Amino acid sequence: MLSSIHPFGERSRDSTWWVTVGAYLAGTTVAGALSGLAVGLLGIAIDPLFSASAALAVLGVAAVAGLAADLHVGGVGIPTLHRQVNEDWLTTYRGWVYGLGFGFQLGLGFATIVTTSTVWLAFLAAALTGSLAWAVAIGSLFGFARGVLIFATINVQTPAALRQLFRTIEATGPQVHRGAIITVALAAGTAGLGLLLS
Repeated sequence: MLSSIHPFGERSRDSTWWVTVGAYLAGTTVAGALSGLAVGLLGIAIDPLFSASAALAVLGVAAVAGLAADLHVGGVGIPTLHRQVNEDWLTTYRGWVYGLGFGFQLGLGFATIVTTSTVWLAFLAAALTGSLAWAVAIGSLFGFARGVLIFATINVQTPAALRQLFRTIEATGPQVHRGAIITVALAAGTAGLGLLLS
């Protein structure tokens, strides 16, 4: 998305960046809420089967499995679809339409490439709350957090600025990956600590 929706690109397509980004952020947040709703309904259905300790154990085991997948232990990676949004939309539709459509697909969590187990863990945690309200809140926050990254493009006014943004993203990629791994490790540790204290 960062390569597609930026002020320079929006100007070239006669679109307004703020309108496109507003639609994009609305799309990611609403889609995240809908994914949260879906897993929340599943969570309510299975909630009677899980005590709080069992839910923590499931989350802990999933976090350990996710950590192994993030580290490609045994050559196993993250389960994912190998698709991205359709960039033909950029020249076919108005900015608010592709903004909303791209955002919605990304906010769902699983409709495009998943690069870290944190996506799976977020929605597993939402399901394991056993609460529809909490699941929707977690999903909404997930979608919003995924969407807000678009603001990294706010200063992209020229092709040179876009190239610089890509260089920055490439340079910080390893740190972001390490951050995701640390997050998953913390989730596993927190679930384990919760089990010990329960």
